This record gives sequence, C-alpha cells and structure tokens, in this order.
Amino acid sequence: MTDLVATTPGLFPLPDWAKSELSDRKGHQKGDLISGDEGPELQDAYDRARTEVVDVQTDAGLDRVVEGQLRWDDMLAHPLAVHDNVETRGIVRYYDNNNFYREPVVQDDLTFDGDVAAELDAAAERVDDGLQAVLPGPYSLADLATDEHYGDETEFLHAVADFLAGEADAFPDVETLFLLEPSLVESAPDEGLDSEVPEAVTTVADAVDADVVVHPYWGALDEKVYAHLLDADVNAVGFDFVSDHDANLYNLQEYGATDDIALGLLDGQNTLVEEPEAINERVDWVFDNLPVAEFDTTYVTTNTETFYLPYSKFEAKVEAAADAVALAETEVQA
Repeated sequence: MTDLVATTPGLFPLPDWAKSELSDRKGHQKGDLISGDEGPELQDAYDRARTEVVDVQTDAGLDRVVEGQLRWDDMLAHPLAVHDNVETRGIVRYYDNNNFYREPVVQDDLTFDGDVAAELDAAAERVDDGLQAVLPGPYSLADLATDEHYGDETEFLHAVADFLAGEADAFPDVETLFLLEPSLVESAPDEGLDSEVPEAVTTVADAVDADVVVHPYWGALDEKVYAHLLDADVNAVGFDFVSDHDANLYNLQEYGATDDIALGLLDGQNTLVEEPEAINERVDWVFDNLPVAEFDTTYVTTNTETFYLPYSKFEAKVEAAADAVALAETEVQA
C-alpha cells in the first residue's frame, strides 16, 4: 500500500493584508526589485506573511510544509534574479499566462548566494516535522535566463545545476525537495541537451539528504524527454493530470516510473475547490489504469504553483489536499 503524502509545489499567493502593505511600501508591486536586502519594514512584512502561510499548512494538516516563496516576485527565476552576478532586465511573460518576471541575464560565475537557504532557515523555526524545500529545476532556471557568460547551452545548464546544488547544500534539514520543471514541458530541450538533463537534475538532488521530486507541469513531457528524465537519480517524478491526463498516463504506461510518484490532481490555477472524495477518486483512477501501481510514496498536490489564486482559495486548496489524504487513510483503517 502506497504512503499518501499531502503537499504543494509552493509559490503561494501573498495574504491580502500583505499585498496591500507591501504595495504601500516603496511602491512594491509584482516584478519590482527584490534583492534580498530589503529594509527592516519589508523584511518584517515578509516574515509575518511567511508565518501565516506556514501556519495555514500546519493547521490544515499537510504532510509537507513549504516556506511559501512569497518573496519570489520573479517566480522560478528568483534565485538568479537576486544574484550579484546577474543583471535583471526587461519584463518577460512567464510561460503562457498573464504573469511576468524580470529577465535574468547571467554575466559572471554563478557563485553561492544563500538566499533560499535563509528563507528555509526562517521557516524551519516554525516547522517541527515535514519541512519541504522548493527550487526551480536546473533546466527550467536555465531556460528562463539569458547566458552572457558561459557561452554554451550545455555548459550553462550544468553551471545552473552546480549553482542550485550549492544553494541546496546550505539548506537546513528538509524531508523533501521539489524541483519545479515546467520548461521541460513548455520549452522541451533539443536533441543532445535532453540527454544532459538527468545529470543536471542529479547534481542538485545529490546535494540534499532528502527525498527529491522532479515536478513538470502545464502538460505532459515528450516521450523522449520523459525517458531521459527517468535516468536522473531522484525519488519521484510528478505528473500534471489536470492539464493532460491522457498523455501523462501514456508515459506511465509505456515507460514506467520512479519508486515514488507525485500526482498533480488539484488545479492550481482554478478557483473551483475539489472535494476530498473527488481527489481520491482521481488517485484511484491513475492507479487503476497502470499495469503495476506499487509506489512507496504518492505525493498528492496541486498541479501548478498556487500564486494564481485568491488567498482564500489557496487556503481551501491546501485544506482539500490534506483532507483527501486524511480521508483515504481513514478508509484504509476501516
């Protein structure tokens, strides 16, 4: 019997009060400069907001609790956007939606920064058990950036992977690391580069003593990309069953899976809140359609980040994921 784990991919919306307060302070808006050295008033606002979203997850009963990534105005590009050797330029559309980020242009070596580790350290003070880290996967971070230093796409991919590994090595103790890789779906690597992705992902995964989940979304991976990704030394690969259940199911049926699996079954962009019973029916549907469904751990999560949602709907999605897993466990015990 698989161990069901309720979690999220992180990147939460700001609480309503924080949106207003941060907007009032130095004209802060989505896409403004967040450099890691905000003044004490901004830092205090982010600290209070972090405390709130951590408590929301804990109170709901999520098995894994994330820091929330509330400072990530540039979404997955954030770890580069705050780096001293990266210049942020014009506003770029964040994949195919109405969110935007500042283009990070790498101009020198990607040395250690520590920004994400500092956020996790703060979250760890409030999480007794089940802390989960979130990072962009190396391919997605390289895809979102522009390289004006390394000069070769393969070298740049591995430089980004080494950078992320250095950041991850500084994390406090975490139980799980989610590597978010939507670019593997939205902007699939060309032939040659696709075979480099498993090594890059493994570089980051090896930096933590934790279970590692690679979570692509906004569709399904091309067959060749998926087959390559299975060569990475990770515990689980995620599947966005909201955006494309047929193609994701085909990949699982045709190529198999890792020992663990992450199922994106709640819509991270839609305000309609799923019922726990419906979520569990979707878990059963996936397993019923696989020739072999013997996973050590199954992560039940939203398919995408939830920063697209109103804050109250984000809270409801978190509660729905936790309630679904709790309900499934109760039914098993009965």
